[in-house]
Amino acid sequence: MRAAIFLCALMVMVFVGTGCGGSSGGGAAVPTTRSPIKHLIVVVGENRSFDNVFATYVPADPSQSVWNLLSEGIVTAEGQPGANFSLALPNQATDTVTYEISPEQTGPYAILPQPNTATALPVGECVLTRILYPATPLCSDIGLDPTSQGLLSVPGSGQIPLLPDCRYPADLPAGPFSIVGASQLNNCGPPLFVDMITTTSYLNNTGDPVHRFYQMWQQTDCDRAGATAANPSGCKMDLFPWVGTTVGAAILPPPLTFQGGVSMGFYNMAQGDFPLLLSLAGDFAINDNYHQPVMGGTGPNSQFLLTADMHYFTNPDGSAGVPSTSLIENPNPLSGTNNFYINDAFGLADPGSTGVGFTNCSDPLQPGVAAIQDYLSSLPYSPFGHGNCAPGVYYQVNNDYPYYTTTGAVISGSDTREFPGGPAYSIGPQTIPNIGEELAAHKVTWKYYGEGFKQAASPPPFNQLYCAICNAFQYSTSIMTGPLRVNLADLDDFYDDLASNQLPAVSFVKPDTLLDGHPASSTGPLFEAFLDKLISNVQAEESVWKDTAILVTFDESGGEYDTGYIEPIDFFGDGPRTVMIAVSNYAKRGFVDHTYADHASILKFIEWNWRLNPLSNRSRDNLPNPTTVADSPYIPTNPPAIGDLTGMFDFKHPQSRAAPSQ
Repeated sequence: MRAAIFLCALMVMVFVGTGCGGSSGGGAAVPTTRSPIKHLIVVVGENRSFDNVFATYVPADPSQSVWNLLSEGIVTAEGQPGANFSLALPNQATDTVTYEISPEQTGPYAILPQPNTATALPVGECVLTRILYPATPLCSDIGLDPTSQGLLSVPGSGQIPLLPDCRYPADLPAGPFSIVGASQLNNCGPPLFVDMITTTSYLNNTGDPVHRFYQMWQQTDCDRAGATAANPSGCKMDLFPWVGTTVGAAILPPPLTFQGGVSMGFYNMAQGDFPLLLSLAGDFAINDNYHQPVMGGTGPNSQFLLTADMHYFTNPDGSAGVPSTSLIENPNPLSGTNNFYINDAFGLADPGSTGVGFTNCSDPLQPGVAAIQDYLSSLPYSPFGHGNCAPGVYYQVNNDYPYYTTTGAVISGSDTREFPGGPAYSIGPQTIPNIGEELAAHKVTWKYYGEGFKQAASPPPFNQLYCAICNAFQYSTSIMTGPLRVNLADLDDFYDDLASNQLPAVSFVKPDTLLDGHPASSTGPLFEAFLDKLISNVQAEESVWKDTAILVTFDESGGEYDTGYIEPIDFFGDGPRTVMIAVSNYAKRGFVDHTYADHASILKFIEWNWRLNPLSNRSRDNLPNPTTVADSPYIPTNPPAIGDLTGMFDFKHPQSRAAPSQ
């Protein structure tokens, strides 16, 4: 690490602004900005839809409105079914021949399939690692203040994964349910872990809904035949439980499936869940029309945040290649099954791998492609880039490893600590433009702070902390084999840079797997505690806080149910809504922005503020800002379009505000 610091200092002297990311406090020249924001910090959690978090949020300012389960009358403030509960009624369907994104429906569920533990940790990380790694348990984390370390010991689900979740009755009404309030425990026998199952708490782990590319297209059930003026995409969002109970686990032989109705669960802010995010929303600004950019999971959506584009399978020289057949998605149903995909074997070849993930969407004869292309062709406007599917390119639509280790070496068979699946699950070196290159070219300082980065090659359990698939820079040849690799850092470096007034202009911060808020392996309280420490420390440095904006989001919705409108942009998305909060003295107090946005909007904000160019001709940061009509603020009249997040701010009237703590 000392060598990296020395190299960084040398580079700053020679190439001002392109090295390790010194701020104005370090004497480096700072490019002018369009707004008073000189520091942007982007914090990315894991796997939460907007309705999963903000289902019962009520703006403190009565002049503001919000689109959520409560405002739609689907649930009450107490978390019970509301007068319009049937608007969220999940349907069943049949798909036995060829993959369809809107298969023939066979009728609604009478009751919700019982939620499943679905890979949830049975006990908290501290307890689990004390069992598995007694010499080195994970019972503390630099991302937490001392008073929050105990959250790592809070019980998990208390049950064996992949079984019906005994915390919930088998006869829940078919629709959204309160994760905390619906617990009855009347199905639980003796707990697997003594005293672990006492109640379903905001502190506990839940199941993990399916959130992969072809599955999410089906979950959203998009069909132009069902389009209305209020929903011109025709996406009905009514097949979440059906998909979760038909696609299987791929670690189980067909026709065995799992998950049940876990995707329909929500947290209840009106009853005290997510208290920090509630406080931030009231004192700063949120966007209730912010979306994951890609249907599916963590990898493609996290990478999109730094590229506004899709990674693809490459040969070792960086040219587009053809993956082995075993890695190509085939969502057509297996013979004799209803929607159990032929080839979606995530983790099947190796329990530590990420597996099947590639699609050539330029070829309608490829499995699954025609169904999405036909839907896009039915829209009254042309998709961006005609679908953004280059001929012969196999795009990564699910998770696969980078080509480079954290040290910049090419992945090899010996890198099983960083990449348990080995080189077979590497996507190949990437040359698509990224925001780091663009910032450096304009002498704007930046860093990616991935917690656990320094421990990625360490022995278990420490190698399990860092999220490699979350960091698009680690896939990039220009970043990993050039001087900009020193801009990849760990969380302790963030706090060191903050304290020494060396914070770069643009910071991307990713908590480790303990604190990222993932429902199965982390928790909402752990993510809130991480966020509380970060915001409090930034505010304590007044010279930084006065011109800083912190954007809080999640990589994607995690397959959790959401009611929001989806704007089809290209073959890959958009997907359902997730969370966006702007924390800054310049954020509008208690404001709810309805402007349509996704992760490319963060790049548009960066490019607007620091006067940068779009990353490429095909990146979504080229899209225009939305125009709307007064009575329909959520739906762009100039599709496809995404906003640049500037509507969440008032740059002429700053207010001195401290974020309330939990």
